[in-house]
Amino acid sequence: MTRTQALLGTFLRALLTQRIVLLGVLLAAVVITMTTLSRNNYLTAPYDVSYMSLALISAVPLVMLGLAELLVITSGRGGIDLSVGAIVSLTSMIFGFAHGQWGWPLFPALLLAAAFGGLCGALNGFLVAYVGFPALITTLATYYAFSSLAIVINAQQPISTPPIQDLYSMAQAVPLPVGGDDALRVPLGIVTFLLPTVVVVWLLLARASYGRRLYAIGTNDVAAEWAGIDVRRTRFLAYLAAGVISGLVAVVTVAQFASARPDAGISGNGMALPAITIAVLGGVAITGGIGRVAGVVLATLLVVWLNAGILLAVPGNAGGQYQLLALGAVLVFAALLNGLTNRRYGGVT
Repeated sequence: MTRTQALLGTFLRALLTQRIVLLGVLLAAVVITMTTLSRNNYLTAPYDVSYMSLALISAVPLVMLGLAELLVITSGRGGIDLSVGAIVSLTSMIFGFAHGQWGWPLFPALLLAAAFGGLCGALNGFLVAYVGFPALITTLATYYAFSSLAIVINAQQPISTPPIQDLYSMAQAVPLPVGGDDALRVPLGIVTFLLPTVVVVWLLLARASYGRRLYAIGTNDVAAEWAGIDVRRTRFLAYLAAGVISGLVAVVTVAQFASARPDAGISGNGMALPAITIAVLGGVAITGGIGRVAGVVLATLLVVWLNAGILLAVPGNAGGQYQLLALGAVLVFAALLNGLTNRRYGGVT
């Protein structure tokens, strides 16, 4: 075997067994393809670095909720949270009342949103971890409950008072401190919400003892319990953390819409299914015990920049349908690759 063949074999094995490598290759392929189409005038507007950076505004809630799903799915025993979008809707209304009608300053209202989201997540965690209800049924039930409360709590009306409208500045694009007059502009939410959440979840999973316990119970909770790990508490905390993240996403959506909307997280296809898709595409094993923050981030970039290119290639309402088609195709491809890899190499990391 020649050196070239050996390197090619190593690369192919990494492509099949390392989800980060696969996502990096797919991401590069999307960017190169869309850039080439743009330069040849096949798109309705330039697909350049500036456009890609502005498109990241939709990545903020996607990454954050993808990380929430990473935590609960990794906890194992069929862990999943279908209620994250409903938590976003209900918490956005609570935040709207506090900051927009009760006159609370922004920071206390933000803390209230995080705490209320955590309370909703704690309810899910208690029912799943301590009562023993299946996660699918539990979070489906709380999805209906939270979304209904969000709608009736203010008679189906959004909250759009001046303090809420002023929050739109939090969703604006700001120039990076490089490049002078031609500096790239990125959504402010990336710095204020997304990066802190990514760093905290990464530290929690990769550097804290809690991360080792979470992976352990997701892989085999019986063995973890014999090893002295409090399985129920560890799983409960995963749902609690997912609720806190959902509460912060509620503040992000209020800023993006300049309104606290009762359907913020459940309108259209909702936020839960895209978040679960992002997590699975990012390499989170649906059986639990496997998942990385970097995979969720790269999967989100792949979906966001692919969707941004599709909007330029297929303008109008048809573009949204092609986005769903592309997302489904990528997810099916990832699932097929997982099956192939499990048979040949014993799993993806």
